[in-house]
Amino acid sequence: MGRLQDKVAVITGGAAGIGKVTAKRFLDEGASVVLVDLFEDALAEAKKELGDNVLTVEADVTKEEDVQKYVDKTMEQFGKIDIFFNNAGIEGKVASITEQKIEDFDKVMAVNVRGMFLGLQKVLPVMIKQKSGSIINNSSVAGLGGSPNVSPYITSKHAVVGLTKAAAVENAAHGIRVNSIHPSPVNTRMMRSLEAGLKVDEATLAKSIPLGRYGESEDVANLVLFLASDESTFITGVQYRVDGGMGAT
Repeated sequence: MGRLQDKVAVITGGAAGIGKVTAKRFLDEGASVVLVDLFEDALAEAKKELGDNVLTVEADVTKEEDVQKYVDKTMEQFGKIDIFFNNAGIEGKVASITEQKIEDFDKVMAVNVRGMFLGLQKVLPVMIKQKSGSIINNSSVAGLGGSPNVSPYITSKHAVVGLTKAAAVENAAHGIRVNSIHPSPVNTRMMRSLEAGLKVDEATLAKSIPLGRYGESEDVANLVLFLASDESTFITGVQYRVDGGMGAT
Protein backbone atom coordinates (compact mmCIF):
# COMPACT_ATOMS: atom_id res chain seq x y z
CA MET A 1 0.00 0.00 0.00
CA GLY A 2 1.05 3.61 -0.61
CA ARG A 3 3.34 3.05 -3.59
CA LEU A 4 1.60 5.97 -5.36
CA GLN A 5 0.73 8.03 -2.29
CA ASP A 6 -0.35 11.60 -3.21
CA LYS A 7 0.34 11.06 -6.92
CA VAL A 8 -2.11 12.05 -9.67
CA ALA A 9 -2.70 9.64 -12.53
CA VAL A 10 -4.53 10.15 -15.83
CA ILE A 11 -5.82 7.04 -17.58
CA THR A 12 -7.31 7.15 -21.08
CA GLY A 13 -9.70 4.39 -22.06
CA GLY A 14 -10.31 4.31 -18.33
CA ALA A 15 -13.96 3.31 -18.04
CA ALA A 16 -13.56 -0.44 -18.59
CA GLY A 17 -11.14 -3.34 -18.94
CA ILE A 18 -7.45 -2.73 -18.33
CA GLY A 19 -8.01 0.99 -17.74
CA LYS A 20 -10.56 0.55 -14.97
CA VAL A 21 -8.69 -2.28 -13.25
CA THR A 22 -5.50 -0.19 -13.33
CA ALA A 23 -7.41 2.74 -11.85
CA LYS A 24 -8.44 0.56 -8.90
CA ARG A 25 -4.83 -0.54 -8.34
CA PHE A 26 -3.68 3.08 -8.43
CA LEU A 27 -6.39 4.13 -5.96
CA ASP A 28 -5.48 1.29 -3.62
CA GLU A 29 -1.89 2.55 -3.67
CA GLY A 30 -2.85 6.10 -2.69
CA ALA A 31 -3.19 7.92 -6.03
CA SER A 32 -5.91 10.26 -7.22
CA VAL A 33 -7.16 9.14 -10.63
CA VAL A 34 -8.59 10.87 -13.68
CA LEU A 35 -10.54 8.53 -15.95
CA VAL A 36 -10.85 9.61 -19.58
CA ASP A 37 -13.22 7.82 -21.92
CA LEU A 38 -15.52 8.37 -24.88
CA PHE A 39 -18.58 6.86 -23.20
CA GLU A 40 -20.36 8.93 -20.55
CA ASP A 41 -22.47 6.08 -19.14
CA ALA A 42 -19.44 3.84 -18.70
CA LEU A 43 -17.56 6.65 -16.95
CA ALA A 44 -20.46 7.19 -14.55
CA GLU A 45 -20.59 3.47 -13.76
CA ALA A 46 -16.82 3.36 -13.21
CA LYS A 47 -16.92 6.34 -10.86
CA LYS A 48 -19.75 4.75 -8.90
CA GLU A 49 -17.68 1.58 -8.56
CA LEU A 50 -14.33 3.21 -7.79
CA GLY A 51 -15.39 6.00 -5.42
CA ASP A 52 -14.88 9.67 -4.68
CA ASN A 53 -11.17 10.02 -5.43
CA VAL A 54 -11.89 9.75 -9.16
CA LEU A 55 -12.45 12.55 -11.66
CA THR A 56 -14.11 11.50 -14.92
CA VAL A 57 -13.74 13.35 -18.22
CA GLU A 58 -15.68 12.45 -21.35
CA ALA A 59 -13.31 12.95 -24.28
CA ASP A 60 -12.46 11.73 -27.76
CA VAL A 61 -8.70 11.12 -27.75
CA THR A 62 -8.49 11.79 -31.49
CA LYS A 63 -9.62 15.42 -31.02
CA GLU A 64 -7.00 17.94 -29.94
CA GLU A 65 -9.51 20.08 -28.06
CA ASP A 66 -10.79 17.07 -26.09
CA VAL A 67 -7.26 16.02 -25.13
CA GLN A 68 -6.50 19.54 -23.96
CA LYS A 69 -9.77 19.43 -22.01
CA TYR A 70 -8.82 16.39 -19.97
CA VAL A 71 -5.40 17.87 -19.21
CA ASP A 72 -6.95 21.20 -18.19
CA LYS A 73 -9.57 19.56 -15.97
CA THR A 74 -6.90 17.48 -14.27
CA MET A 75 -4.82 20.56 -13.57
CA GLU A 76 -7.85 22.50 -12.29
CA GLN A 77 -8.73 19.73 -9.84
CA PHE A 78 -5.32 18.41 -8.81
CA GLY A 79 -2.65 20.86 -10.05
CA LYS A 80 -0.28 18.21 -11.42
CA ILE A 81 0.05 15.00 -13.44
CA ASP A 82 2.51 12.47 -12.08
CA ILE A 83 1.42 9.44 -14.12
CA PHE A 84 -0.09 9.15 -17.59
CA PHE A 85 -1.37 5.75 -18.69
CA ASN A 86 -1.87 6.30 -22.42
CA ASN A 87 -4.21 3.34 -22.75
CA ALA A 88 -7.10 4.09 -25.13
CA GLY A 89 -7.17 1.86 -28.19
CA ILE A 90 -9.38 -0.05 -30.62
CA GLU A 91 -8.90 -3.29 -32.50
CA GLY A 92 -10.37 -2.43 -35.91
CA LYS A 93 -11.83 -4.90 -38.41
CA VAL A 94 -10.61 -8.42 -39.03
CA ALA A 95 -9.77 -8.70 -42.74
CA SER A 96 -6.81 -9.18 -45.05
CA ILE A 97 -4.86 -6.15 -46.26
CA THR A 98 -6.56 -6.32 -49.65
CA GLU A 99 -9.99 -6.37 -48.00
CA GLN A 100 -9.43 -3.63 -45.41
CA LYS A 101 -11.32 -0.40 -46.05
CA ILE A 102 -9.20 2.73 -45.87
CA GLU A 103 -11.72 4.40 -43.55
CA ASP A 104 -11.32 1.52 -41.08
CA PHE A 105 -7.52 1.77 -41.29
CA ASP A 106 -7.76 5.52 -40.66
CA LYS A 107 -10.03 5.02 -37.65
CA VAL A 108 -7.60 2.61 -35.98
CA MET A 109 -4.65 4.89 -36.65
CA ALA A 110 -6.59 7.90 -35.36
CA VAL A 111 -7.29 6.33 -31.98
CA ASN A 112 -4.20 4.20 -31.48
CA VAL A 113 -1.55 6.57 -32.86
CA ARG A 114 -2.95 10.09 -33.21
CA GLY A 115 -4.71 9.77 -29.84
CA MET A 116 -1.54 8.58 -28.16
CA PHE A 117 0.54 11.32 -29.81
CA LEU A 118 -1.93 14.03 -28.76
CA GLY A 119 -1.91 12.71 -25.21
CA LEU A 120 1.86 12.97 -25.09
CA GLN A 121 1.83 16.39 -26.70
CA LYS A 122 -0.55 17.86 -24.11
CA VAL A 123 0.64 16.01 -20.97
CA LEU A 124 4.38 16.44 -21.52
CA PRO A 125 4.44 20.24 -20.99
CA VAL A 126 2.92 19.70 -17.53
CA MET A 127 5.54 17.10 -16.66
CA ILE A 128 8.38 19.15 -18.15
CA LYS A 129 7.40 22.03 -15.87
CA GLN A 130 7.31 19.65 -12.90
CA LYS A 131 10.61 18.02 -13.97
CA SER A 132 9.11 14.62 -13.28
CA GLY A 133 6.58 12.09 -14.50
CA SER A 134 6.01 8.54 -15.68
CA ILE A 135 4.22 7.75 -18.95
CA ILE A 136 3.12 4.25 -19.87
CA ASN A 137 1.96 3.71 -23.46
CA ASN A 138 -0.21 0.64 -24.04
CA SER A 139 0.92 -1.23 -27.14
CA SER A 140 0.53 -5.01 -27.57
CA VAL A 141 2.44 -8.12 -28.50
CA ALA A 142 1.10 -7.08 -31.91
CA GLY A 143 3.51 -4.15 -31.72
CA LEU A 144 6.49 -6.51 -31.61
CA GLY A 145 5.58 -9.01 -34.30
CA GLY A 146 3.15 -9.81 -37.09
CA SER A 147 -0.06 -11.78 -37.49
CA PRO A 148 -2.58 -12.01 -40.33
CA ASN A 149 -5.86 -10.15 -40.86
CA VAL A 150 -5.37 -7.31 -38.35
CA SER A 151 -2.91 -5.14 -40.28
CA PRO A 152 -4.25 -1.73 -39.11
CA TYR A 153 -3.97 -2.83 -35.48
CA ILE A 154 -0.50 -4.32 -36.02
CA THR A 155 0.65 -1.14 -37.77
CA SER A 156 -0.69 1.13 -35.06
CA LYS A 157 0.86 -0.86 -32.23
CA HIS A 158 4.28 -0.89 -33.94
CA ALA A 159 3.96 2.89 -34.21
CA VAL A 160 3.55 3.09 -30.43
CA VAL A 161 7.02 1.58 -30.02
CA GLY A 162 8.65 4.29 -32.11
CA LEU A 163 6.65 7.02 -30.41
CA THR A 164 7.64 5.68 -26.99
CA LYS A 165 11.34 5.61 -27.83
CA ALA A 166 11.28 9.11 -29.31
CA ALA A 167 9.43 10.54 -26.30
CA ALA A 168 11.77 8.76 -23.87
CA VAL A 169 14.90 10.17 -25.48
CA GLU A 170 13.45 13.66 -25.87
CA ASN A 171 12.32 13.94 -22.27
CA ALA A 172 14.86 12.05 -20.18
CA ALA A 173 16.66 15.29 -19.33
CA HIS A 174 13.40 16.57 -17.82
CA GLY A 175 13.15 13.66 -15.41
CA ILE A 176 10.31 12.06 -17.38
CA ARG A 177 10.20 8.33 -18.06
CA VAL A 178 8.30 6.86 -21.04
CA ASN A 179 7.84 3.12 -21.48
CA SER A 180 5.51 0.87 -23.45
CA ILE A 181 3.75 -2.30 -22.37
CA HIS A 182 2.90 -5.22 -24.64
CA PRO A 183 0.12 -7.48 -23.40
CA SER A 184 -0.81 -10.82 -24.90
CA PRO A 185 -4.52 -11.46 -25.47
CA VAL A 186 -6.32 -10.28 -22.34
CA ASN A 187 -9.80 -11.24 -21.15
CA THR A 188 -11.58 -8.06 -22.24
CA ARG A 189 -14.23 -6.94 -24.71
CA MET A 190 -11.56 -6.43 -27.36
CA MET A 191 -10.68 -10.12 -27.40
CA ARG A 192 -14.32 -11.14 -27.67
CA SER A 193 -14.51 -8.94 -30.78
CA LEU A 194 -11.32 -10.40 -32.26
CA GLU A 195 -12.42 -13.96 -31.52
CA ALA A 196 -15.65 -13.33 -33.40
CA GLY A 197 -13.82 -11.78 -36.35
CA LEU A 198 -11.19 -14.52 -36.52
CA LYS A 199 -13.83 -17.22 -35.94
CA VAL A 200 -11.82 -18.88 -33.18
CA ASP A 201 -12.44 -19.37 -29.47
CA GLU A 202 -10.36 -18.48 -26.43
CA ALA A 203 -9.13 -22.03 -25.93
CA THR A 204 -7.69 -22.11 -29.46
CA LEU A 205 -5.91 -18.77 -29.17
CA ALA A 206 -4.61 -19.61 -25.70
CA LYS A 207 -2.63 -22.50 -27.21
CA SER A 208 -0.18 -19.93 -28.62
CA ILE A 209 0.58 -18.70 -25.08
CA PRO A 210 3.13 -20.86 -23.21
CA LEU A 211 1.40 -20.28 -19.86
CA GLY A 212 -1.74 -21.64 -21.49
CA ARG A 213 -4.19 -18.85 -20.78
CA TYR A 214 -5.16 -15.29 -21.65
CA GLY A 215 -3.87 -12.56 -19.44
CA GLU A 216 -6.21 -10.84 -17.02
CA SER A 217 -6.51 -7.07 -16.66
CA GLU A 218 -4.95 -7.43 -13.20
CA ASP A 219 -1.80 -8.94 -14.75
CA VAL A 220 -1.39 -5.83 -16.89
CA ALA A 221 -2.29 -3.45 -14.06
CA ASN A 222 0.47 -4.91 -11.90
CA LEU A 223 3.06 -4.05 -14.55
CA VAL A 224 1.64 -0.57 -15.09
CA LEU A 225 1.79 0.03 -11.34
CA PHE A 226 5.47 -0.87 -11.24
CA LEU A 227 6.27 1.48 -14.13
CA ALA A 228 4.18 4.26 -12.56
CA SER A 229 5.88 3.93 -9.18
CA ASP A 230 9.22 5.19 -7.94
CA GLU A 231 10.49 1.60 -8.07
CA SER A 232 11.22 2.11 -11.78
CA THR A 233 12.99 5.47 -11.66
CA PHE A 234 15.95 4.27 -13.78
CA ILE A 235 13.82 2.70 -16.50
CA THR A 236 12.81 4.54 -19.67
CA GLY A 237 12.37 3.80 -23.37
CA VAL A 238 11.74 0.10 -22.71
CA GLN A 239 9.20 -2.32 -24.21
CA TYR A 240 7.75 -4.54 -21.49
CA ARG A 241 6.01 -7.77 -22.43
CA VAL A 242 3.23 -9.11 -20.21
CA ASP A 243 2.45 -12.03 -22.48
CA GLY A 244 2.56 -15.39 -20.74
CA GLY A 245 5.78 -16.30 -22.54
CA MET A 246 4.74 -15.51 -26.14
CA GLY A 247 7.96 -13.61 -26.76
CA ALA A 248 10.03 -16.66 -25.90
CA THR A 249 8.63 -18.80 -28.71
